[in-house]
Formats: sequence, C-alpha cells, structure tokens
Amino acid sequence: MLQMRPGCECCDKDLPAHEAGARICSYKCTFCETCATSVLGGKCPNCGGELVARPTRSLARLAKHPASTERVYKPGGCVQSA
Repeated sequence: MLQMRPGCECCDKDLPAHEAGARICSYKCTFCETCATSVLGGKCPNCGGELVARPTRSLARLAKHPASTERVYKPGGCVQSA
C-alpha cells in the first residue's frame, strides 16, 4: 500500500490524502504541486526521479487504511538536484 505522507517536504503545506494536489516520486518523497513544478521543475531533489500526481484515497478507505503521519520537512527548503 502506498504510504501517503501528510505534507510537502519543501514548504510543509498540508497534503490530505483524500485531496488532489500532491506529487510523489517512486520513493514516495512528497511535494505540493506548486513546489514540484515551480521550485523543482518536476524532478525529485532526493533521487532525481520524476514527480507525478499522487493518487487520492477515499475517506471511507482512509478510515480503514489511514494515511501516514510521518512528516518529512526540510526547513531550508528544497533545491533542484544536479
């Protein structure tokens, strides 16, 4: 099951699992749409992988399979990897 992290690693914006707007890489690094496109250019700063739209999970499914509470945040912000 996909680990759905609760916030953007760059700006710490909340990213509820039942709402669209999150972007992830294949390692589940999670970013808001704004940071993913305007700051990172669609590439994960951690692995260099493509950032794609994270699927949503219905509220009914979240009750049975809750989203992660693990918050990953880089207070200095994010920069595009070389």
